[in-house]
Amino acid sequence: MMAAPRSLVVLRHAKSAWPEDTPDAHRPLADRGRRDAPAAGRWLRTHLDRIDLVVCSPAVRARQTWELVSGQLKTPPAVREDERVYEASAETLLAVTRDLPGDAHTVVLVGHNPGLEDLVALLTGDRQQVKTSTIAVLAGSGAWADAGPGWARLRRLATPRG
Repeated sequence: MMAAPRSLVVLRHAKSAWPEDTPDAHRPLADRGRRDAPAAGRWLRTHLDRIDLVVCSPAVRARQTWELVSGQLKTPPAVREDERVYEASAETLLAVTRDLPGDAHTVVLVGHNPGLEDLVALLTGDRQQVKTSTIAVLAGSGAWADAGPGWARLRRLATPRG
């Protein structure tokens, strides 16, 4: 039996601030990030039928991004914070992807560069620039557990701005 199609939606956190004496994981969104994140939410609402699960970095800027994005959705999905997503390499993000539950068909991964950019390149063979608030929608060709080089194709790439 063939696995149902999968969509991995890669979302880089919105623009963050750089307050002095603030550890990287605690950096909040900048004003521009607070404007851009809801625009990303509206884009997702318009272009995706549904989202089954969100896997989010525990970094403050990533969590704040998702909070503002989800406020624009008709039905906000379940969210799972995953420590592995913070400062992750493409290989670590691939492991996160392979661990996704089989009943989740559309998953949003909220994280950071350079890992997200490298993950998109690894899964699709197509290197794209993933700026803050960029959304890359990847169409997977099988089960999450089978994700790897060439597993997906890039269906859409957008950088919504507020």
